[in-house]
Amino acid sequence: FLEDIGYMSRAAFIMDRLLRRFGLSGKAFIPMLMGFGCTVPAIMGARTMENEKDRRMTIMLVPFMSCSARLPVYGLMASAFFPKYSGLVVFSLYVIGICCAILSGLILKKTMFRGEPAAFVLELPPYRLPTFRNCMMHVWEKVRGFLVKAGTLILAMSVVLWFLQSFGWNGGIIMVADAGDSFLGGGGGLIAPVLRPLGFGTWQAAVALLAGLVAKEAVVSSLCLLYGFSTLDAGSTIAAALSSTFHTPVAAYAYLVFILLYVPCVAAVSTLAKEMNSTKWTLFSIGWQLGCAYLVSMLVYQLGGLLLGIIEILAGAYIS
Repeated sequence: FLEDIGYMSRAAFIMDRLLRRFGLSGKAFIPMLMGFGCTVPAIMGARTMENEKDRRMTIMLVPFMSCSARLPVYGLMASAFFPKYSGLVVFSLYVIGICCAILSGLILKKTMFRGEPAAFVLELPPYRLPTFRNCMMHVWEKVRGFLVKAGTLILAMSVVLWFLQSFGWNGGIIMVADAGDSFLGGGGGLIAPVLRPLGFGTWQAAVALLAGLVAKEAVVSSLCLLYGFSTLDAGSTIAAALSSTFHTPVAAYAYLVFILLYVPCVAAVSTLAKEMNSTKWTLFSIGWQLGCAYLVSMLVYQLGGLLLGIIEILAGAYIS
């Protein structure tokens, strides 16, 4: 609606001066704004950028915007570990995503994407009242594109995930009762030691992250399955079930930060690969996202734990 009414072009014009400080043009504003809804159309929205350098940099930064698929995970963890401040916790995750995008933009501007961004040339259409038919046509194009991906790639990856989570190896491929004995559980066990410095080094947490590669909402269903609780349970019940992995609220928050920053779903990754049209750039983008997620989550857990320890020491001294 905003696009048809003629406002989005003006928003891009207004944001051009600010975004140029991070090596982007104002045209990057619209894809990054769309990233708060869904990463797939946001990445596709970068097609309107004529300059290849600006387009690739925008595609790399869009996944840091917190898409709506992550909200169920935020809601579950925040209500369990931060019941009084859940709204503030979720808001802080959005801010962290924006800050990581800004910092990444500054680093990439000085290294991989040196030089001035392309000149901002954009026709400002007149304000007009959009027709219902045009709005519905645009909505249908986006919905149809997502349904095609959901009916092919996401469905296929969901079947693969179910197989890996339900079957294991014991002299042959057999169905297992415990997910820890499955192929996915074995893979999670290999990843778990790497995640230990982040505060959640268990195979269950690793498996939930692997499930999130199919769709971020799958993290919630995986945690429910692996820890034996329901999303309808009280926050205290969920926190108690997850306490074996997340020993402190800081560890739970570090997990949320990792989910915010690590690789988006397979639909977004496939769209990214298609738009990048380069295996090298696709792998670099995935590596950059994983590196940022690991580094920021580790800082949150280590510094947060240190800060809590100092507060406890000061509180104990005050009471004494």
